[in-house]
Formats: sequence, structure tokens, C-alpha cells
Amino acid sequence: MESSELAELTTDPIQKLGLSFYFDPLTAERAKELGMNVFEFYGLGRGGVLGDVDAEVVDRAFTFFHPRTMDSLFHRARAKADPVATAREHVLAAYAFADRTFGALDVDVLADVGALARRVTSEAEPGHHLLATGYLQYPAPANAVHAAYLGTILLRELRGGAHIDAVAQVGLTPLEACYLQDDSVFKLHGYSDDDVPPVTPELEAKKIQAEVVTSRLMARYFSVLSGDERQRLADGTLAMFAALSDPVAVTS
Repeated sequence: MESSELAELTTDPIQKLGLSFYFDPLTAERAKELGMNVFEFYGLGRGGVLGDVDAEVVDRAFTFFHPRTMDSLFHRARAKADPVATAREHVLAAYAFADRTFGALDVDVLADVGALARRVTSEAEPGHHLLATGYLQYPAPANAVHAAYLGTILLRELRGGAHIDAVAQVGLTPLEACYLQDDSVFKLHGYSDDDVPPVTPELEAKKIQAEVVTSRLMARYFSVLSGDERQRLADGTLAMFAALSDPVAVTS
């Protein structure tokens, strides 16, 4: 399999896999146990992989969010809990979601996804993509189910970092890119109707080009793998994606 094919084939699966645990009902229950709502757990947990850093770093990592949303998701939430400790709890919630979901998949396939995704992320401009680098601090789990799911999170954050680069490269603002992505996502990221940018054919063309550049960057990152490894990563990722619709819990 070619790197460009893998980048295109896994775009949506990686996006949906990596975020599926965020607002899962049992993740929300864990948030409540920790004294937060699920949105605060998401913001503080995901942002906490950066460490106990200042607001500018967190806002840069979450480029496509309105500052007022980041204020509630992270900056005010950190008064309730330590970001670093919350990040560890958030990763554990991800593993718990994986245990509820990927129990029917072959452990060797899952181990492949975990190892290959980690290698791709580790070798892709080390330190450049903030959230991907933050998640790399967690050791590769010996448990194949956990390793594979952490791998999908790593790849999702890697693509997100690549997209930040691509949007800047083509001359879009984060607000414009977010709106052209999806109106509902625009509002979930804290924007209102008053923030809607004027949409022109030129702006739409820039958004299409940003997606092309993002996929091109991901293809470059996937080039560290052999053709056979890329095929195995694709097969494993698609199997995990299918399991979201038919989850099976791990039994042993």
C-alpha cells in the first residue's frame, strides 16, 4: 500500500476512533467521580498531556476552538483538578472504552496498530505537533487493546497537528477553517452566528487545498513504514473502526 492511499483511507476512521471515548456515558461517569463534567474532563484531560503549561500553549494546541470555549474547557477547569493528573485519568478512560469495544479483534492485529502508529508518530517531526507529542509520554501499553487505542489517539492528534500546519500554509484562519469544516462543529467549538465568516469561492478553494496538504503531510509521515506495514495498519484501523458499530467487551 502506498503512503498516500493509507492517508486517504484512514482519515475518517482515525478521526472517529480517536474521539469516540470523549463523551461516552461511562467516561462522563468517571468525570463526575473526579468532580468535573464530561466537557471539563475532555478539555483538562486532553490538554493536560501538555503538562502544567500556560494558557498560550494550550490555546495553540487547540487551535480551532474559540477562546471563550477554552476558558471553560481548560482554564477554569484547572481550578478543580491538576491537568497532569487529569490527563492520566483521561487516558485510563480511553483504555476502559477500548476494553468495552475491541474485544472481538485479533490481539496480533491490535498489537500491530499500536506499534506502527507509535512509530509513525514518534518519527513525525518530533516535538512539533503539541498534542501528539504529549500523548507520546505515555509508555506503550503491554495490553494490545490499550496499545491499539492509544495508537489511534496518537494518529488523530498527529493529523490534527498536520491540519494546523496546512491551514496556516494555505492562508486560512482557524475560524474560517472550522466553519468550512462543518457548521455544527463550528458551534461545538464555541463560535456563534456572529462569528460566521463571509464565504467566497476563493475561501472554499483554500479549504479544499488545506485538506490536500494535510493528507500530503500524513502520507509523508506514513512513508517511514513499508508497504506491508502500511497495509497492516490500514487493515487494523478499519477493523477497529467497524467495531465501533458492533462493540464487544474484552472478557479476559
